[in-house]
Amino acid sequence: MQVTELTHNQPLYRSHDIRSIEQAALKLSPAPALMERAGKAAAELATQLLGNNYAVLVLAGPGNNGGDALVAARILQERGYRVTTVLTGDPARRPEEAAAAFHALQEMGGSFLPAIPADGRWDLIIDGLFGIGLDRDLDSKYQELVKQINRMKTPVLSLDIPSGLDSETGQPFRAAVRADHTLTFIGLKPGLFTAYGPDYCGQIHLDSLGLPNDFLPAVRGQLIGADEVSRHLKPRPRNSHKGMLGSVGVLGGAETMVGAAILAGRAALLLGAGRVYVGLLAENALALDLQQPELMLRSPDSMFVTELDCLIIGPGLGQSAQALGYLRQALQSNLKLVIDADALSLLGAHAELQDLLKNRQATNILTPHPAEAGRLLNCSNHEIQQDRIGSAQVLASRLNSLIALKGAGTVCAFPDDTWHINPTGNPGLSSAGMGDILCGMIGAMLGQRLSAEKAALLAVYLHGMAADELVRKGTGPIGLTATEVAAMARSLINQWIYSSPKWTQRFY
Repeated sequence: MQVTELTHNQPLYRSHDIRSIEQAALKLSPAPALMERAGKAAAELATQLLGNNYAVLVLAGPGNNGGDALVAARILQERGYRVTTVLTGDPARRPEEAAAAFHALQEMGGSFLPAIPADGRWDLIIDGLFGIGLDRDLDSKYQELVKQINRMKTPVLSLDIPSGLDSETGQPFRAAVRADHTLTFIGLKPGLFTAYGPDYCGQIHLDSLGLPNDFLPAVRGQLIGADEVSRHLKPRPRNSHKGMLGSVGVLGGAETMVGAAILAGRAALLLGAGRVYVGLLAENALALDLQQPELMLRSPDSMFVTELDCLIIGPGLGQSAQALGYLRQALQSNLKLVIDADALSLLGAHAELQDLLKNRQATNILTPHPAEAGRLLNCSNHEIQQDRIGSAQVLASRLNSLIALKGAGTVCAFPDDTWHINPTGNPGLSSAGMGDILCGMIGAMLGQRLSAEKAALLAVYLHGMAADELVRKGTGPIGLTATEVAAMARSLINQWIYSSPKWTQRFY
């Protein structure tokens, strides 16, 4: 299975989940030879990647990940490939299965080198140095070995996870292999998809090693799939009207930051909200958005007397006493809230506002980037990034809110301790206004009566998918703008809803 073909939500397994599955597999009768299966899967994928080429460098580490690599080396050698095997660690201290794999390769004439030959030339490198069990920085010897691999101009296939990458967090341990392909076993791991994981893993492939789905335990983490989010969207009846489609308010746009609120409002309109009101704090604010005259620009106070289905607060809100007062008023209301940007910074600076937030009965969706999450948890951006999933879970629990922790592999965490990672998006989203567009999209989904969970997951996935589609069509990632992402998101959501022939016939 290639994860690039993912359609349905897929479970994400932590290291302890995988260990439990492996232990349970040993109790089956007969117990499956998981290492043999993993090595065979690796050899099959390597064969596909090699094509008509034939020279393979296999790097086998001291543990079971190295054992998987040794099995792959044996099978590839049986198939006539020229295999060079570099063995690290003491063969006498290998785990039992890995030791058996070593002896099997040795018996068929396999030879082993202690280091990568300086004059070697290979068509593929198989990285089997370290797997998901690694929980510490690599020592200097392995750091240098990893750097040597990364300097080579040869495609790399990593087994289970690129060596040196934390399978829980997506953070590298001082150094990590930069793979072109990663073949992960049994189930997907969160570190493949968040933080630095996407930069190190290349194309991700999954092999379940023959374990049936009903053998795998239920887990709290999932990778979002396209079908899972789009199935919540329904075609509109011809007899629909704007009152059925939600009234969304945006509160922000202080002096010099009006654009942030306008962007959020435009995104809410483009994603289907029936009416969008924008309350601007700037003293001489616009009375009309000439590019989007459908937006109803109002005073900030009117946001609390207008009948709204949800309120987005924060884009361009500022840190003034006035901004603080409006945020307090929003938290004391019964409105569904999407809280972003400056509103998050104000929350982080005022404990009493956090108390108001966590005691609310209405929906709260917070969309922090790592620095904003750090202010809410009184820690650094770096600390948040070291454990994105854990950070999002703590925020969701502590603030009784749904959290969308933005960044590579956005983490959506819910107060019930479940969480999702978003696989869509690219570096083009690293520009001003993208967060404003996202919260406008979430607001539009809430206005159209989706639950908080569905609204957040759909908007986050669609936001990233819009950026991916623009890049696929030749726009970006460099220079991609928030306005372009919002327009593409509108196009995609209409494709998802109205692509079937029966709807095409009805409308045209």
